[in-house]
This record gives sequence, C-alpha cells and structure tokens, in this order.
Amino acid sequence: MRRIKMQDKKLHITDDIEQVYEKTINKYGTGAKIDAPKNFLGRKVYVLIRKD
Repeated sequence: MRRIKMQDKKLHITDDIEQVYEKTINKYGTGAKIDAPKNFLGRKVYVLIRKD
C-alpha cells in the first residue's frame, strides 16, 4: 500500500521499499543522469532533490 503525506514541509512516504541508495547527479550531454543498478531497469523510482 502506498501512502504519501506532506505536513509542515515534511514528506512521509509509506511503501514497500526494496533498496535505498544515494547518488550524485552527473552531467550527460546537455542534461544530467543518475546511475542506477541494472536490475532496476523498468521499475518506478522516487528521486528526491535535497537542499544543500
């Protein structure tokens, strides 16, 4: 069951999670990309951009 809730600028996501990892966005041509493991091809993902 997926639930996404935002309250007081805090995000709460309740979902079945298989793996969590952190990557750096890299330049790719005129855009950008995030490398991901090949076994996740075709899967839906969450991409969260953190404020530094």
